[in-house]
Amino acid sequence: MNWAREGKIWPHRDASEFVRSGPATWHVQQMGDPEKPALLLLHGTGASVHSWRGLMPLLAETHRVIAPDLPRHAFTAGHSPDDMSLPRMARTIARLLDTLDVRPAAIIGHSAGAALALQLALDHEYRGPVIGLSSALRPFPGLAAQLFPAVAKLLFVNPLVPRLFSGAAALSGDSDRFIYRATHSHIDAKGLACYEALLSNPRHTKGALAMMANWDLPTLRTRMGEIGNPVLMIHGDKDAAIPLDWAVEAQGWLQNAQLEVMEGLGHLAHEEAPDAAAAHISKFLSDHAIAPAG
Repeated sequence: MNWAREGKIWPHRDASEFVRSGPATWHVQQMGDPEKPALLLLHGTGASVHSWRGLMPLLAETHRVIAPDLPRHAFTAGHSPDDMSLPRMARTIARLLDTLDVRPAAIIGHSAGAALALQLALDHEYRGPVIGLSSALRPFPGLAAQLFPAVAKLLFVNPLVPRLFSGAAALSGDSDRFIYRATHSHIDAKGLACYEALLSNPRHTKGALAMMANWDLPTLRTRMGEIGNPVLMIHGDKDAAIPLDWAVEAQGWLQNAQLEVMEGLGHLAHEEAPDAAAAHISKFLSDHAIAPAG
């Protein structure tokens, strides 16, 4: 995506920077005092840093907050399609943190971002708290577990599919109803405009398809018992993308996890009610001694 064109509408544009790490150039937003404990925010598949537009400033009142666009998403560029598996995405994020010279005190992930946070714990010696918002941790049941990645791979290798998909999104003019059907969340006009720009961009949609095609939650599932990090799962009870009972099941796979439910909210609960999400997060961080310096 073109920062000079589509980036004009991005929330907190003044907090953005472009960071070279390895072969890639990352779009990163940072807020808060650099001397305070750092929180790493990881968005979900198909989204971008705009997903944190309401929550990020609230967390930045007491912490340093860092949010990148994930590989091949939005304004981050230069990653290979081979970098889109869960372990390799975690590796690229660990490299970015090294480039920034940041050791996060806690990681907050939305949807697939929660799985990335757990992969960082498994492979990159991250031992701090993990907060999963609408966590996408449970593999699809039965035959869908094998079919879904296979279908995504077929879509990814066909160069026409991302353009057809993004073209349909651009022409629909119906992004609010599309988002609601997919998530059961009602979000603000700024968020809808960003999602519409993302869904209208073939490169971004191809990146999301590549992520889906390479995602291996069954393997992550087999290793979840190794994770000793304290984990808070926050889930909207109206989530249409990840049903609440899937979150309840995933909680039981982790050694040290708790689940808190946000009533009346969907898959984008942190976008619908950032103040409520911030309250859950702040209490959990305080309980685990992740308090601002001084």
